[in-house]
Amino acid sequence: MSAVFNQPSLARRIAPIFQGFDGFLAFAVLLLAFAGLLTMYSSGYDHGTRFVDHGRNMLLAGFIMFVVAQVPPQRLMLAAVPLYTMGVALLVAVALFGITKKGAQRWINVGVVIQPSEILKIAMPLMLAWWFQRREGQLRPLDFVVATMLLAVPVGLIMKQPDLGTSLLVLAAGLSVIFFAGLPWKLIVPPVVIGAVAITLIVGFESRLCADGVDWRVLHDYQKQRVCTLLDPSKDPLGKGFHIIQGMIAIGSGGVGGKGFMQGTQTHLEFIPERTTDFIFAAYSEEFGLMGNLALISAFILLIFRGLVIAANAGTLFSRLLAGAVTMIFFTYAFVNMGMVSGILPVVGVPLPFISYGGTAMVTLGLGLGILMSIARARRLAQN
Repeated sequence: MSAVFNQPSLARRIAPIFQGFDGFLAFAVLLLAFAGLLTMYSSGYDHGTRFVDHGRNMLLAGFIMFVVAQVPPQRLMLAAVPLYTMGVALLVAVALFGITKKGAQRWINVGVVIQPSEILKIAMPLMLAWWFQRREGQLRPLDFVVATMLLAVPVGLIMKQPDLGTSLLVLAAGLSVIFFAGLPWKLIVPPVVIGAVAITLIVGFESRLCADGVDWRVLHDYQKQRVCTLLDPSKDPLGKGFHIIQGMIAIGSGGVGGKGFMQGTQTHLEFIPERTTDFIFAAYSEEFGLMGNLALISAFILLIFRGLVIAANAGTLFSRLLAGAVTMIFFTYAFVNMGMVSGILPVVGVPLPFISYGGTAMVTLGLGLGILMSIARARRLAQN
């Protein structure tokens, strides 16, 4: 008597691979990806293959997200120390014999030219989450000191390159882990107060502090100029203030409903500098207006909210801290980029997630999304 075995369909064989994926997170990413492709087509259609390359980068990020999502959080934890050590070692190598471009020493040739600081955007929260996982149940003030030192080393090396934008993102990721790990408020409030006082003093004494010949010591001269330009871009409207002024003009000219797709005059007459990278939010705002901005911000809020929900529901301290920090990376990316284009923050090299052109940043975003999907997937599979 012969037995007949039914061959499972292709859909049934593939289904387990996608089991546990977070639908809300995927929906938010798809919304942002659609907005990114739409904006890139308009602002970069005359930039050679930029639109096609942007689509390719998105597919690469999606593939990376899918692969990383298959890795359980326990396996991710094993990569924390090696990845952090490798990243710091490469940063030291950059400081010693890195490649200099446009006055910044940020790259190194290891067969291919890479920017090691990008590794720390993911390695930093991984390392700190691993550290606090080890100290779970026996946390002492000294453990926060060690965590701060682990954070200070790469941030200091990145700022020395100099690269204010990347150092800000790495710092935000690390501080998020330390905060979520339970840093006491008595240690949080004093730096916040000092920062608020410092900002007030800078704004109040801007004319003196931004005068020629005044050395800020803690910042490079170009970083000082960015702050001073933010406070009064009209001092050099055709030079250092050009980016901010044109960005604000583009955002304001979009009005409530925008000028329409492919109809942005500031964008297509090339008044907006870096219109496919750092200042693409200005191009988007001009064509889609306030309503388009609200839709874009809502998509980012959905992404960030869903990431925090995944963090809150994670099964281990490591997963909670890592998911929370990765989510705050997305928040920092979006907040800093929109803030600098709108003229409320200094201009730094921080792209807008999924909207700005850039292969390296897109890979980092794919890794971050993969980590969030991995943590969400592990939780759902454990429940089932």
